[in-house]
Amino acid sequence: ESGHLMGKKERSEREVKRENYATKHSAEKRKQTLIAIGVLSIIIVIVGYAGWMFINMTDSAPGGPENAGVINSEHSHTGILVKIFGDPFDFSAPAYQIKSPWIHFEGRDGSTIHKHATGVTLGYLFDSLALELDDQCFVFQDGRSFCSNEDYKLSFFVNGEQVSDLRDVEPMEDDKVLITYGAETPEEIQSQLLELENQELIK
Repeated sequence: ESGHLMGKKERSEREVKRENYATKHSAEKRKQTLIAIGVLSIIIVIVGYAGWMFINMTDSAPGGPENAGVINSEHSHTGILVKIFGDPFDFSAPAYQIKSPWIHFEGRDGSTIHKHATGVTLGYLFDSLALELDDQCFVFQDGRSFCSNEDYKLSFFVNGEQVSDLRDVEPMEDDKVLITYGAETPEEIQSQLLELENQELIK
């Protein structure tokens, strides 16, 4: 009889042990799940915050145009032609492609300015391309400058109308901008304006 009791005791002890192991095991699992959830939620928060920061940063990223709207508040297309001594300036080169999210040349094209926010000026475009432009001079990235003097003149036209300075001009949908430097006659300038007019806008 005593042996029978012993067996019962052992069995119940064994069952208790097994239960303990099972509850311990599930507690361990629960702990790991909670840790995983905790880690995951921290990651989600970090990613979410980084995303939020990124979205807000592109709205007002350092070096962004002063009075610009948020990115993608607009998408307009403006044709441009720059002639230096009658030769076209090539904005399709990699050095001039997508240098700012606000306003840029894209798709290996150098004829159409894409503006992705309201309030962005041509002055900002040229700054972003590391080209200097004021009312007197057009300066290449390599430092070569083309300035108005007694022999040659830097002239600007927006939609066929001559303007004295382009820096504060905000390019709009279907606008056409000509920058020309040299000793062109009025007839030669007219033919450059015609060339610009016939240039296809890449939309």
